[in-house]
Amino acid sequence: MATRTPLMSGNWKMHHNHFEALATVQKLSYLLGGRDEDLGVEVSIHPPFTDLRTLQTAIEQDDMPIALGAQHCHWEEKGAFTGEVAPAMLAKLNVAYVICGHSERREIFGETDEWVNRKVLAILANGMTPIMCCGETLDEREAGGTDEKVAGQVRAGLAGVSPEQVGGLVVAYEPIWAIGTGRTATPEDAQATCAVVRATVAEVAGAEAAERVRIQYGGSVKPANAAELMAQPDIDGALVGGASLDADDFAQVVRFRDA
Repeated sequence: MATRTPLMSGNWKMHHNHFEALATVQKLSYLLGGRDEDLGVEVSIHPPFTDLRTLQTAIEQDDMPIALGAQHCHWEEKGAFTGEVAPAMLAKLNVAYVICGHSERREIFGETDEWVNRKVLAILANGMTPIMCCGETLDEREAGGTDEKVAGQVRAGLAGVSPEQVGGLVVAYEPIWAIGTGRTATPEDAQATCAVVRATVAEVAGAEAAERVRIQYGGSVKPANAAELMAQPDIDGALVGGASLDADDFAQVVRFRDA
């Protein structure tokens, strides 16, 4: 059985200018202390684009136990795409993880499964790791369509990705109805769907890749529920929204074993 190091990721969305971002990450680093191996988990922070260079400099200069992440990118290397950012630009800033297919990108900005797949391939081609999101709406869940929706997103997002690459990436299950609403899937419900994700990865890329791939849960993760969610066998980390904006709260989520 593969040993999967949990990945706790803070998605800041459209919050924190670069001054606020620097103060937050410095406080978070102080609260976490030590190195990744001491924490027993990996930590990534995904700030707005305007914060990336500031945080890259701080993380590298102070040798913080934090990986730099981005929230989004385009799949093209360059071109007339006003407002977009190329994967190579992120890689130049030593970004390690890039979120793609977040429900807010899908629901608000109309991103399709095909676009998500293109981004996954482009992120990998530029030496970074995708955090590929999937998840269902409340209507889909109440209609019994959770498994079909999530499995379909996983299959589409991983098209053309080699089994070796699949094993090294991250899939984040985020029920849309639990994002920013204060509602959280029960640990049992989250586990059930994360198991569907792993089974779908096995179908697409084989058992070895499925055993290696890390699956995060996201959706109103807080210090109070992190440990219970992380105790589930197919949950290998958390994609944290609101609670990651506060260094104290996010440090508690990262240190879920101390709860």
